[in-house]
Amino acid sequence: MTGTPRIQQIQEMLKNEPNDSFLNYALAIEYAKLNDIKKAIEIIEVLLQRDENYLGAYYQLGHYYEQTEQPEAAISTYNKGIAIAKQQNNKKTLGELNEALWMLED
Repeated sequence: MTGTPRIQQIQEMLKNEPNDSFLNYALAIEYAKLNDIKKAIEIIEVLLQRDENYLGAYYQLGHYYEQTEQPEAAISTYNKGIAIAKQQNNKKTLGELNEALWMLED
């Protein structure tokens, strides 16, 4: 195991539940805190392949794509999240994703 004690703790929990969306999301956030955005992107991409309805991941992934100068990927990610937020009738996240998209396209 590598990283901070928090990363180690999450990785330990993932041994029992490797497909837990929240734990994988939390792990990506911890890697991003260490400025390992590439690792954070990898984790969230795999998470969304398994659980495309994990809505919070779309905002973070889009943001990470922006940080790594991948605007097309960010736009696509925000749009996917927007569609899912509409399906889930999640107005708060819908607003956040729309705002992120608007800021990127501005």
